[in-house]
Amino acid sequence: MKIELHPNFKKAYKNRIASNSKLTKITGTKLRLFQHNQANSILKDHMLKGSKKNFRSFSITGDIRVVYTQVSKDHVILLDIGTHNQVY
Repeated sequence: MKIELHPNFKKAYKNRIASNSKLTKITGTKLRLFQHNQANSILKDHMLKGSKKNFRSFSITGDIRVVYTQVSKDHVILLDIGTHNQVY
């Protein structure tokens, strides 16, 4: 699967995740898992509602989420990463 990083995702990752080495490691692990098996139940992947109804989200930790859009079966764009309150 091709994973594209939106500029907003890169900025959010740098500001919210990159300074925490433990969180960086967990994020890398979950992104690799997502790339190989998007439907893995560990990720808790789900469709969003309301103004973000065209997007999906999956969990990195209990409170850290990644919001993305599915371009095609084998192509996604990661849009945002952060706590539940930051991304929604």
